[in-house]
This record gives sequence, C-alpha cells and structure tokens, in this order.
Amino acid sequence: MTTRPFDDDRPPLLGPRKRRDGDGSRRRSDPNATVPEAEFISYYGHNVVQPPPWEWPIPAYLFLGGLAAGSGLVAAGGHFTGRPRLRRRGRYAAIGAAALGGAALAKDLGRPERVLNMFRTVKLTSPMSVGTWILTGFGACTGAAVGLELLRPRLRSGSGLAGAAGVVDGLASAGSAFFAPPLAAYTAVLLADTAAPTWHESYRELPFVFVSSALAAGTGLSMITTPTAETRGPVRQLAVLGAACELGIGELMTRRLGELAEPFEEPPAKRWHQVARVLTVVGAVGAAVVGGTRVGAALSGAALIGGSLATRFAVFHAGITSAKDPRYTVRPQRARAAAAAAEGRGVTQPGGEWPR
Repeated sequence: MTTRPFDDDRPPLLGPRKRRDGDGSRRRSDPNATVPEAEFISYYGHNVVQPPPWEWPIPAYLFLGGLAAGSGLVAAGGHFTGRPRLRRRGRYAAIGAAALGGAALAKDLGRPERVLNMFRTVKLTSPMSVGTWILTGFGACTGAAVGLELLRPRLRSGSGLAGAAGVVDGLASAGSAFFAPPLAAYTAVLLADTAAPTWHESYRELPFVFVSSALAAGTGLSMITTPTAETRGPVRQLAVLGAACELGIGELMTRRLGELAEPFEEPPAKRWHQVARVLTVVGAVGAAVVGGTRVGAALSGAALIGGSLATRFAVFHAGITSAKDPRYTVRPQRARAAAAAAEGRGVTQPGGEWPR
C-alpha cells in the first residue's frame, strides 16, 4: 500500500505556477500535463533561509555607528585644520552617537551584559568580533579627546602639562580618524556575512555605501551644530562628495544585484529607499548651493542625516524581505547551477567536472 507524500495536508515545496516566456509574456500551462509547473513557496511553513530576528534597534545601531564615524572624522579634520568649534562639537557628537549606538545594540541583545561576551576573544574571521574591537578603539580615542576638551580650560598655555595634553590630543584625533572608516564599513560586512540573499550578494558595494553615507551624516550634523564660518570649504565639499558617492555606488549596487534588488522596490524597504534618495539629493544640492547661510546649512544638514538614516532602514528591510521570500534564494542557485553546467564544472567544486 502506498501513500501520497503530502497526506498530512502540509504544503509541498513546489506548487502550480504560470511561467513566462523569454519575452516576458505569460505562457499558458499545458492542459495535458500531469505534473504542475513549479512556484517558490515555503517548505512545510518554514523559510528556505531563516531571516534574522532583528528589529528596529539594529538599523538604528547601523545609523548611529555611521554617524559616530562621520562625526569623528570631521572632528579630526577640524583639529588638524585649526577649527576649534568644529573639532569640539564633532567630538561631542561622535561620543554621543557611539554611546546611543551601544545602547541600541544592548537593547537588541535583550541583556546588556551580553555585550561583555564579545570582548573575551579576538576572531579575525568574525565581522562581529572585529567590529567590537574597532568600536572599542574608536570609543577609547574619542573618549580621550572629549576628556581633553573638558580639561582644556584648566590647562595654562605654555606649561609642560599643556604641551603633553597637546600631544595626546593629536594622537587621539589621529586614532579617531583611523578607526572611523572601519567603524562605518564593518556593519556592512556584518550584513553581507549573513545568508540573507540581498545582503550577501551586495558585499562588494555595501561597505562603500555605508562609509559614504556616514560621511554625509557626519558633515550634515556639523553643518547644523557649527557656525558656517568653520563649515565653509572642506566640510561642505565632503558633504556633497559623501552624498554623491552614496547615490552613485548605491545605484551600481542595485544594478549589479539584478533580481536581488527587487526587495528595494517592495514595502517597507521601498518607502525608505525613496525617502533616502530624495533627502540625500536635497541635502547635497543644498550644501552646495545654500550651505553658506545658517538656515541653508541647517536644513541641508538635516536632509543629509535623514537620508543616511533612511538608507540604513532601506537596506535592513530589503535584506529581511529577501530572506523571507524563497525566490531570492532558489533562483540565484539555479542560475549558478546552470552556469556551472555550461562550463562543465560542479557547483560546489569550481574547476571540477559536472556530474553526468
């Protein structure tokens, strides 16, 4: 006696689906076919790829880490170019954003003491482990710089203590500038190291998108908090550069992703993606055209910060959507299998012969 494989009424992996011809037109199913054509649905109610159980604190952490990195870089630039207010306010912004980012990460972990477990080892093959130590180095350098800012009024000019403080201040600024780009990029590497298809396949461009977005956010915040006398020139130019790179590299990323870029056009990522592009363009144009005025600089900076925030949420939701929909896992695998078969090699054994 034989039984049907799905007598328990659980849905099979494959079900009926209308296929399309090469020109995109819908092709009618063969009425004489005994096996229905396939569509991609879940297997026994489970996803092919398990989406991460992350909620809003994670994209908030991604944004705040980038804001801290951008502000730290701007503060270092202000230190080495003799802009004291830009240096001081950039340092305060950097340490504040880093602290809020740590709080968002601790909230996602559920138990804040779990953060301490990340300091037990150093694992170079783990983006989370490397990122933890990058954040630690950035926080230490920026914290030392902020401490010196608080002590600066009490140090008498020309004294030996003031001279030593100046050396430490320079080293702290250099350290913040050194750790800032990796701090902005490591979160993108962390996402690309997951199995979510859209995140995983964007490993080439996503770090550059995050670094550019962080630069735009950091310069945007400095345009709000610092008088225009110290944000003219390099700060506004960096704001335009960061926004332009974020838009350009992001467009290259979505074009290369092909089908895996579709989650950016599906809710809720679609709304965030549209808002990110609009605000980033507005911020860049405003920084270039009206950034020399106080009101124009503040509005442009706010738009750049909002665009950076929306970019993180768009990327976050696109990755979650791609993990939930089996199409974005199965179709690329089939395409790779077909390409490997055409080249006469195995899918999991590059250079080997395709099994016959």
